[in-house]
Amino acid sequence: MSWPVDWLALFGRPAPLYLEIGFGGGQFLLEMAAQRPLHDFIGLEISLPSLRKVARKLEKANLPNVRLFQGGAEAFLWALCPPELLSGIYINFPDPWPKAGHHHRRLINPQFLHLVATRLKSGALLEIATDHAEYAAVIHDALSQSPYFASQLAVPFLTQDETRTRTKYELRGLAQGSICHYFKWQRNAYPAPDAFPIPQEAAMPHVVLRTPLTLGEIANRFTPMRVTTETAALKFIELFQSPHEGRLLIDVYINEKPMSQRVGLTVCLRQDEKVVIGLHEVGFPRPTIGVHHAVRALADWLLALHPQSTLLNSNVHQSNET
Repeated sequence: MSWPVDWLALFGRPAPLYLEIGFGGGQFLLEMAAQRPLHDFIGLEISLPSLRKVARKLEKANLPNVRLFQGGAEAFLWALCPPELLSGIYINFPDPWPKAGHHHRRLINPQFLHLVATRLKSGALLEIATDHAEYAAVIHDALSQSPYFASQLAVPFLTQDETRTRTKYELRGLAQGSICHYFKWQRNAYPAPDAFPIPQEAAMPHVVLRTPLTLGEIANRFTPMRVTTETAALKFIELFQSPHEGRLLIDVYINEKPMSQRVGLTVCLRQDEKVVIGLHEVGFPRPTIGVHHAVRALADWLLALHPQSTLLNSNVHQSNET
């Protein structure tokens, strides 16, 4: 998908656009779409089995006003949604990550709410439901301290809501005696600085160098390593050598805002004995600045292996590495 997505072209019409983050079994999403045919809906989910299951339900229900996406909420909102796009966001029973060491994985926090505020229209809905009491307290604090949202009600949340569409998880919890917390808030008119610019793709990175080392010697010198730059955390995981071509493939994990990628970097020996480092096309990776930093870090490592290695050409962005 393009950054950002051309939502008008994707749905084929102008209409209020709503997002459900983590649609699970799809009951809430499909019922909302069926009840409001003049509105368009996006379903976002990480689980591929859930995506496949709901895609089949969607085809059977013949609902043209729904599109499904696989991925995380932060990357989706940051990269694919321009400011003031959405008329509402629904977050039903996000994973509470109850262990203290996992709290940083929770979706709802001040920075995420700031991102949400930039992508919502003024007056747009933000509705969150949870049956985890501790997480409900965290959500309450985050919403109350945010300058960008106000409750639609006289109270910060409800513990009963007979008007809403129930999810499968919600019905199961209620049957077991769980107490649900329903937050019905909305975007106010307070300006939210857009600290989340749409990321831009960089040029396809490459480095050309010369080294007296063979590919086999380079492969034998490789060990897993971590590199941190000003914008990305890089983890060089493993190196593979082709038995048929003059090529090495390095498995690299790149964590940068707003997305993470696992990519393959190639080290190729050309007939003119020059070595070219670049990005493999497997998985259709995005050539982001973080990918440029990974190519540069790999080149720097390779150049340091032998004093007679020389850099001939590079189009990668410079980075501060540790």
